[in-house]
Amino acid sequence: MGWPRSFPGRQVLAGLGIFLGVLALLTQDGAAQSPSRRSQGIEVRRLGLSRVGDNTLLTLVLDRKAEPKVSSRIVSGKPQLVVDFPQARAGRLPARLEGDDFLVEQVVIETASPGGGVRIILDLFPDQPYAYWRQSRPGTEGHTIFMVGLKADPAARPKLAQMRPPEPSEPEWKRQLGPEPEVLKERELEPASPGTSPGPGPEDFRAQEPLISTAPGSFAELRRLLPKAETLLQGLERDGWTVSESRNYDRPGQRFSRDFLLNNRKYPELVVKIAYLPANTPNTPNIGVLSLSTELLGGETASKYQSLRQWSFSRIKRDFEDIGDFFDDALKPLRVKLREQTKAVALRDAPVFENFVKGACRDPKVAQVVMDHVREKVNPRFEGVQYTVCENPLVLLNMVDFLYLKVYYVDPR
Repeated sequence: MGWPRSFPGRQVLAGLGIFLGVLALLTQDGAAQSPSRRSQGIEVRRLGLSRVGDNTLLTLVLDRKAEPKVSSRIVSGKPQLVVDFPQARAGRLPARLEGDDFLVEQVVIETASPGGGVRIILDLFPDQPYAYWRQSRPGTEGHTIFMVGLKADPAARPKLAQMRPPEPSEPEWKRQLGPEPEVLKERELEPASPGTSPGPGPEDFRAQEPLISTAPGSFAELRRLLPKAETLLQGLERDGWTVSESRNYDRPGQRFSRDFLLNNRKYPELVVKIAYLPANTPNTPNIGVLSLSTELLGGETASKYQSLRQWSFSRIKRDFEDIGDFFDDALKPLRVKLREQTKAVALRDAPVFENFVKGACRDPKVAQVVMDHVREKVNPRFEGVQYTVCENPLVLLNMVDFLYLKVYYVDPR
């Protein structure tokens, strides 16, 4: 499961099928690493790229404090900004991230053998002068949040960045980063000047959206985009869920697709993912999808399963005579174990799942139906199943792989 990297040009149904999983996990099997191996070097656990105000933010979650080397260079005539972690280990890192269509064309993640180092390369658009800053701040549970921010700067020397010293007063990017790690504060967008209208261009990521005084990456923006999900969103906000990542996937002048990632320190195995897919043709609805998932579950089984899911067809054919053998002999036993483990998580955090369903459906009995299904005995023959537990809005309970609830809202406005 993963978030789509680019909604334009895709079928809506296809996008709905793959939007979960903002980060494609390319991880080593945790069981293969001994305690002494884990004690060597830092671990770069997660990363994301987002657009916040005038800044493009590369946010890294580290298991401890570290100061990487940040440098700019030109390779084959193209500028790059490189963040190096020598001797670091890679956690849940994708191989590539889409850029912001403004300063960053793409992000490439290179990892050596375990403990051999992690390098993050930002491929930048040529002839777009910029300045960058870096900041390290404490996170939860001993983690460190390391950020590199880029901002367009006509005064900067083209193609090579210049390091800008900290501003004496609190800078804009710091006001946008809330007191909680990885959480963005609400900030009002600056209104357009009287008598002017922002036309589509490289600087305009809201070319077909009116300027609304809600900060991007906030619950206020979520309520504006998904009015039918207001009750559910209010429940999540009240329970302490925070927006840890928000992104858009559009080029200027095209539709304003958005996705959001919500975390709660009280529930480390759980994550809420939200996608907003606006209509791009006449007489088609806007679609919102909210998912409560157990996919942050750790351990050997989850890591091995995620690793197998990344295998290419050629790799499968090399190790198995038939593709069916791969599913039956490799994936199915792990799915049975995951079903047991995610069932335990869902029962332990039952109020979270019950409140999620109650916020989505008016019928209070639906939450009980969901928990009855969760309690069902795991059948090794049929390692998982998916139920439709509500039709308006559409609510699915998936118990294949990582257990999750998914809610679809259709808004014909």
